[in-house]
Amino acid sequence: MATRREGSHCLDTGLTQTHNIGNMNRKDMITALDARPGQAWDMCIIGGGATGLGVAVDAASRGFSTVLVEQYDFSKGTSSRATKLVHGGVRYLQQGNVKLVTEALHERGILRRNAPHLVRNQSFIVPNYKWWEGPFYGIGLKVYDWMAGSLGLGKSRLLSREETLELAPTLGAEGLRGGVLYYDGQFDDARLAIELAKTAAEKGAVVLNYSRVDDLLKENDRVTGVRVTDTITGQAYTIKARTVINATGVFTDAILKMDDAGSEPIIAPSQGVHLVLDKEFLPGEAAILVPHTDDGRVLFAVPWHDKIIIGTTDTPVARPVIEPRALPAEVAFILEQIGRYLVSVPRIEDIRSVFAGLRPLVKSSGKKTAELARDHVVLVADSGLITITGGKWTTYRRMAEDTVNTAITRGGLPERACVTATLPIHGAAEIDAADPLHFHGTDAAAIRALVTEQPRLGDRLHPRLPYILAEIVWAVREELCVTVEDALSRRTRSLLLDARAAVECAAPVAELIAGEMGHDRAWQEAQVAAFSEVAAGYLPEHS
Repeated sequence: MATRREGSHCLDTGLTQTHNIGNMNRKDMITALDARPGQAWDMCIIGGGATGLGVAVDAASRGFSTVLVEQYDFSKGTSSRATKLVHGGVRYLQQGNVKLVTEALHERGILRRNAPHLVRNQSFIVPNYKWWEGPFYGIGLKVYDWMAGSLGLGKSRLLSREETLELAPTLGAEGLRGGVLYYDGQFDDARLAIELAKTAAEKGAVVLNYSRVDDLLKENDRVTGVRVTDTITGQAYTIKARTVINATGVFTDAILKMDDAGSEPIIAPSQGVHLVLDKEFLPGEAAILVPHTDDGRVLFAVPWHDKIIIGTTDTPVARPVIEPRALPAEVAFILEQIGRYLVSVPRIEDIRSVFAGLRPLVKSSGKKTAELARDHVVLVADSGLITITGGKWTTYRRMAEDTVNTAITRGGLPERACVTATLPIHGAAEIDAADPLHFHGTDAAAIRALVTEQPRLGDRLHPRLPYILAEIVWAVREELCVTVEDALSRRTRSLLLDARAAVECAAPVAELIAGEMGHDRAWQEAQVAAFSEVAAGYLPEHS
């Protein structure tokens, strides 16, 4: 029988440093892995999304020897397909989940402080079309402000009709009474994942993408490590560890079954779909929150990378897949719902990209997925396998803290204090958001130096995309980027911003990566074909 833990406290003793690996590239990582033949790591983490990377940062920063393996690329799944919000969760406040909202608001403030290059304040407007909506949402959002305390991002206030239209001129004016202005956080999810991987590496962790766990090692029915295949080279590795942590999100059940074939599924995956439109549909700086859609969720329209992201849906799915695709009904639903609030109603041909992500909701008998909370849980199996699941991006750090505390107890490791509440994430710096490289933080200077050395690297990937060639070179050299999809989906966000433009620049990006990694023409052609197949799922006519 597995035991269930919800929350714990930060343990309080000294910290010892581990070896700093240096640059985050595969050669360094594999060399560090090979340097410990037969020697057990303190923690082996399966999964390179928000949760797993957070655990790696926490464990390594406490001085534990840490290795993380990810079957695909970092944040390939759910963690690169979020609504791009660092938020407490207005919907959960409506549901009365005060604990979750309070924790998330606290973590929102910590993340804004520790990653200022990736997280920024975002104003939101809740438009009011009925007489009672202003006071109702106004009071609720004042409570939201109060719960955030000293880590709040700004004070909410009521807006007149004129003020609302000044901030959001494309809102439908007919029947509009006013609005409520409040503040949350906005971020780039996949970029944060990469910066977490870099932070973990700087603290001594080995982090490897494209490393598939084939089996769990066991001695006397206790999990003692993993067998892994590097899917880039085909090399097999046996990694011994004092604790093994399952942080695989929507794929949690697959690892649980690897441990115990008779284990019952604990994840109820739910699909969320987002549409990306040009900024003209919401040209101001404020985001829009529609507080109640026909399916009982909230709907966001959020400025992001000079585009607008609109979402999300809530569609239960039978089983998780690595590349979920939006259903035509989901696309139509979002267009219809947002069309009720905008002067210019978006059509399917206006969509630049459509992406779908799966939420790892923990099963709760008798509830719809829209009603399942995003609380995280830590489970410990009889074998000692530790599973962390549920939660959301905003609370990743607290999830990691709880998981490492559990691993310390279960693995008989020395107690060491959690330091991540005040640990700057790699690249942390206050950089002007108008700087096209601001998401790279302190690494922006090194990327500019590449352009100085080779001016052609300052060329744009595509006229409709904000990225330059130097960012691809940097990603290959410093960010474990090994495929065209890595480069165009997660190291840059090209695929999400404009799927057609991303396909159009796939060939020159493949050539650039091949030049860095020594690949031939056949590799380039295979990469372009593979990326084009993935990108087809982001084009609305294929949804």
